[in-house]
Amino acid sequence: MSQRAVSEPITIRTSKVSEIDALASAMDRSRNYIVNQAIEQYLEANAWQVERITAGIAAAREGKVLPADEVFAGIAAKHGWSR
Repeated sequence: MSQRAVSEPITIRTSKVSEIDALASAMDRSRNYIVNQAIEQYLEANAWQVERITAGIAAAREGKVLPADEVFAGIAAKHGWSR
């Protein structure tokens, strides 16, 4: 049996209520659903970014870095761009 996370009410102020309501209506969902989905996606994206930044800083401190020219050349080669 899966357990649901305990939800807790919060209050926010936003100028986006009409956009939230329009999306909720178009999706046949509640305003609460739309806001919770937005918060979940924001938290996931930012947690991923923080993890990557933390790993990058640790790698740099260990000396695991490439010269910028090599990085840019690799990106250009991957996309078929000339440098």
